[in-house]
Amino acid sequence: MPAVTDPSAAARDVPLAAFSAITHGKDPNAPAILKALAAALKTVDEETAVIFGELTELGLGKTPAAQIWRDLMAVDLSFFRSETSQRLRAEGRAEGKTEGLAEGKTEGLAEAVVRVLERRGVFVGRDVSDRIHRCTDTCVLDEWLARALSVTVAEDLFTDA
Repeated sequence: MPAVTDPSAAARDVPLAAFSAITHGKDPNAPAILKALAAALKTVDEETAVIFGELTELGLGKTPAAQIWRDLMAVDLSFFRSETSQRLRAEGRAEGKTEGLAEGKTEGLAEAVVRVLERRGVFVGRDVSDRIHRCTDTCVLDEWLARALSVTVAEDLFTDA
């Protein structure tokens, strides 16, 4: 079985390119073969792309090339409609949402610490404000928020009680 590494050759014979990828899944040249196949799948109709994309994934099994293939398919999933592609898109959205919520929570807590201090008339200098806003640990920010209710000097937020 030839190693099909040229995207145009892969596009001319997608079945051969898919079998090449599966056959050479353990070869050092596997990434180039998989990239050629991924490019070729963008040149065929969606149904054909799904069939050969899934066939390739199944054929690669647990080889290191299988992860390379999944990574390649994750690059532009809008074209691919397979179950794997849909699952990866959903996981990516969920991960992004979780990260966004966590980031929003820390930003909100940091802003709350600064606002409580300012509303209490405690001067908050640039260094203190920057340190508070750089913190990404919600437990620390919660502690600083509790301390913000009673400290008279903003820097006292950072000292242990």
